[in-house]
Amino acid sequence: MANFKEIKPEQFVQNPFELIGKDWMLVTAEKDGKVNTMTAAWGGFGVMWGKNVAHIVLRPQRYTKEFVDGSTTFSLSFFDDSYKKQLGYLGSVSGRDEDKIGKSKLTVLNTDDTPYFEEAKMAILCQKLYAQEFKPEYFVAKELDDKWYPDKDYHTIYIAEVAKILVKE
Repeated sequence: MANFKEIKPEQFVQNPFELIGKDWMLVTAEKDGKVNTMTAAWGGFGVMWGKNVAHIVLRPQRYTKEFVDGSTTFSLSFFDDSYKKQLGYLGSVSGRDEDKIGKSKLTVLNTDDTPYFEEAKMAILCQKLYAQEFKPEYFVAKELDDKWYPDKDYHTIYIAEVAKILVKE
């Protein structure tokens, strides 16, 4: 079993642009005793309502959205480059259709009722605070609506408190 240690948010010194946009992450949640995950490359970190937060966005057709909606927590797991192939796979198939976690050979761990992965180099456990669907009328830069939402399948944004940051020892 992998050994993780908890660090304080103030010790988090990662570049979020590389960590999320280039390296990708797995968004993972549990609902009714079942775990699902998906690869994501959009999101961020910051401070909101006096709390250290992460934000992610999920499209309505993603199966993982049902799990995030059905839970009060989710995790963001980050991996080294040797897992890029598994991350690509986990982002391209649906857990509705197959046991994609089993096929990926990743191992689910659970801390504080929040699933994450033993193979990760870092896992951020998040407590949901807020969720809202994007709406076309709120785009200030209207070209983003046309570019990213031609099918009008607007993301839901989730803002969550960073409850724990676990890093591999």
